[in-house]
Amino acid sequence: MSTETETMEHKAPGKGIKVAKGVGAGLLALCLVGSLGLNVYQAQAQRDYANQMGAFIAEQKERWAKAEEQENTYQEDGYKVAGEYEIRSTTHISDAYKSGDDSQLSAEDKDTLKMAKDVLDEVLSDGMDNYEKELAVYRWMVANIGNNGSDGVIVRPGSGGSPFTPHDVLKSKNAVCVGYATTFRLFMNMLGMDCHIVHNDYHSWDLVELEPDQWYHVDVYSDAHGAEFANFNMTDAICGMGHSWDGSALPVADSVKYSPAVQNSVELDGLLDVPAQFKKAVDEGLGAVYFRFKTPLTEEEQSTANFLVSVLENAINATMENSYFQALWYPGEDGNDILGLLMERYDDDEPEPGFDSSSPEGKAVIQAIAEAFGLEPADLGDLGDDPGGDIPVDDAFPTTVPIPEGIGGSVIIS
Repeated sequence: MSTETETMEHKAPGKGIKVAKGVGAGLLALCLVGSLGLNVYQAQAQRDYANQMGAFIAEQKERWAKAEEQENTYQEDGYKVAGEYEIRSTTHISDAYKSGDDSQLSAEDKDTLKMAKDVLDEVLSDGMDNYEKELAVYRWMVANIGNNGSDGVIVRPGSGGSPFTPHDVLKSKNAVCVGYATTFRLFMNMLGMDCHIVHNDYHSWDLVELEPDQWYHVDVYSDAHGAEFANFNMTDAICGMGHSWDGSALPVADSVKYSPAVQNSVELDGLLDVPAQFKKAVDEGLGAVYFRFKTPLTEEEQSTANFLVSVLENAINATMENSYFQALWYPGEDGNDILGLLMERYDDDEPEPGFDSSSPEGKAVIQAIAEAFGLEPADLGDLGDDPGGDIPVDDAFPTTVPIPEGIGGSVIIS
């Protein structure tokens, strides 16, 4: 019995250890179950997050693929604006200008190169930077290229109201929008500047790089038939107010350094200085004037500015016929807005230059034709130095050859 008791006494501690181990094992099991439950929750959260990230990445890839597809399908050269006016490459001509070797050019391309070179020789001077060169070309095109169809009764290449290649534009001094855009691009490329033609289905213009990654929209066509500088060196934001295009394949234009507002703005003390300064600019024949203010305008002064511009427009309408007026706030380099006032006057009644039939050359032409056809010179309009009678010389043979009016217009930015 004692042995039994001793044995039992010796076994009791072992049993206690087993019980303790059993309890510990139970607690450990509970901890493991809890830990396993937490891991399952975290794993599910991680799976959900991974699914969300996967969906986001897939969406981004799809967007990038679409953007890349648009870039790959965007077309400049070969595209036909309005289904008719083709944008044609002139890289071979600008390359020939820069290399000084035109031996590989066709006769027409050599003619184009010569005409373009003559323009650059006329408008450029030593020491000009890219902006000054661009401005000189822009002003020449605005002043010299119109949209009046043929300038006489003999039809020249591209002069029938739709010249769209640089050759025909420079030859006829007329152009549709594609003609302006491709000719401006040719000039910019000849001067070493990168330039794209931006287009939609019905219009085209240029996007030129004046400094690395500083791009500007230029619509020479619209300014040639509207207000000067209204569409010159625009940012995407300004251009987007009057134009629409697919920008996915084109550089971003957000610099204002070479905008006409920043380059030409005049600093004023306040709004009440605007009328006199604007009237002075109008009297000097300026088509655009830009004002910045020493102190940024308050919200109340902004309202006053709007009222001032509306009264200015009334004054212009009351004192000037055939005029176009527009106002716009332009962004400045310092973050302060610049007030731009644009105006153009149309002289619709100004006679077009023509050929004087009473000149010696005119009389010689009439005499030669009269002899060839067995007519009297009077039958062809030559009534002599003293015509007499009731028929004025001008009615018998006009001293000017009328030129049909072109289709012009202004891009109104509001």
